[in-house]
Amino acid sequence: MSERASELGDEAVTVLVVDDQAPFRFAAKAVLRVAKGFELVGEASTGEEAVEQAAALHPGLVLMDINMPGINGIEATRRIVAEHPSMVVFLCSTYSLDDLPAGAATSGARAYVNKEELAPSVIRRLWDERHDDAGVLHTV
Repeated sequence: MSERASELGDEAVTVLVVDDQAPFRFAAKAVLRVAKGFELVGEASTGEEAVEQAAALHPGLVLMDINMPGINGIEATRRIVAEHPSMVVFLCSTYSLDDLPAGAATSGARAYVNKEELAPSVIRRLWDERHDDAGVLHTV
C-alpha cells in the first residue's frame, strides 16, 4: 500500500495521465494531488506510450486526451480496454459534448470530461458512477 493510500485508510485508485501537452499533464497532476483516494502512478504523451504504460503500470484509471500524435486517445482507449477490461478510462479534451469525435462513445471509455471541468469532485463522481449504465459514456 502506498504512503498516500495509508493516509486515506484504504487503497488509492492509481492513475495514469495521458496528454501530449505538458501544461495539461501538470494541471491534471495538481488536481490528483488534492483528490482524495487517487494517486498518480505515471504519465504518457502519446497514444502508443499510453498503451505501453497501461500494460506496465496497471493503473485503475487512465485520464486520456483525445487528440495526440500517433494513435489518438480514442484508439489508445480501445486497445487498453481490450487488453485490460477492468481498467477504467476517462477521455479528456476541450470538445463540447456535441462535438466529440466519432468513436468516442464506443471506445470503451467510461466518461468524458472537458479539460476545463477537471476537478477532484468530478473525478470522484465519475469514478463512483463508473459501473452505472455499462456502455454509456458518462459526462460532467
